[in-house]
Amino acid sequence: MIDDLYAIEKHAYGESIVHRLDARVKLLVALAAIVAIVALPYSTKVYTLGLVLFALLIVLWAASRLSPVVYLKRLALILPFGIFLIAFQIFVKSPYYDVFHTIATLPFGIEVYAESVEFASILLVKFIVSISFVILLSSTTKMQDMIEAAGRLGLPREFTLTLGMMVRYIFVFADMFGKIRTAMETRCFDPLDRTLPYRYRLHQIGYTVGTIFIRSYEQGERTYTSMLCRGHGVNTGLYIKKKNLQPGEIAFFAVTLALIVFSTVLIYLQP
Repeated sequence: MIDDLYAIEKHAYGESIVHRLDARVKLLVALAAIVAIVALPYSTKVYTLGLVLFALLIVLWAASRLSPVVYLKRLALILPFGIFLIAFQIFVKSPYYDVFHTIATLPFGIEVYAESVEFASILLVKFIVSISFVILLSSTTKMQDMIEAAGRLGLPREFTLTLGMMVRYIFVFADMFGKIRTAMETRCFDPLDRTLPYRYRLHQIGYTVGTIFIRSYEQGERTYTSMLCRGHGVNTGLYIKKKNLQPGEIAFFAVTLALIVFSTVLIYLQP
C-alpha cells in the first residue's frame, strides 16, 4: 500500500497533454462526469451514458500516455471495496422496482431476482465510471496541484491548509514505515511466516504498530513546534498563487463539459 502511494505520485509527474492541463480543469471534468453518472436515475439508460463517459475516459487516458496496466491495477485495488455491496443487491428487492421475477432459488430460501440483478449491474456501471475518473485525476495530477486547484475554486483555507499538511506529512509517515519494515526484514522477521509462533508474531506486529503511533506523535509535536516558530496561528492559510487559465484549457473544458451535459440530458430525455 505504501509503495502504491509513491507510484501514484510518480505517474502524476508524467509529460502529456493531460498532465499539463490545469488541475482545476481536470478536477471539474472528473466532478462533472461523476455527478452526471450518479444523478441519472436508476434505469437501463445508465448503460448508454456509461459507455459515453467511458469512451471519454479512454480518449483522455490515451492522451495521458499512461499504460492501461496502470489503470487496471488501480481499479483492481479499489474494486473489492464496492463489489461486495453491489453483489449483495441481487438478493434484495430494490425499491426502484414494483414487480420482481425470481430467476434462481438458493439454499435457506434465498432468491435471486432478475430486477435485482439489473439494479446491481446499473450500480456497477455507476461505480466503475466514477472510480475511473478518480483514477484518471489522481494519475495525471499531483496531490499539491489538486489542493491548490481546490483552493482556487473556493475551498475554505482551513481545508486547504489541513489537506496540504496531510499530503506533505503522509510521505514522512510512509518513509518512517519503510524504515521500520526494513529493520524487520534485516532481522529476518516475516509476519506471514507460519514457522514462527503465532503469539510471537502477534506481539511483534503490536510492537510495530505502537512504535509507528509513538513516532507519529513525536513527529506531530516537532511539526507543531516548528509551525509556531514560523509564525503560524489561527489565521494561517496555505499560500496559493493566482493562475489564469489558458485559452486552450478553457476551450477543452467547455467542449468536454458540453459533451457530458448534452449526453446526459439527451439520454435522460429518451423514452
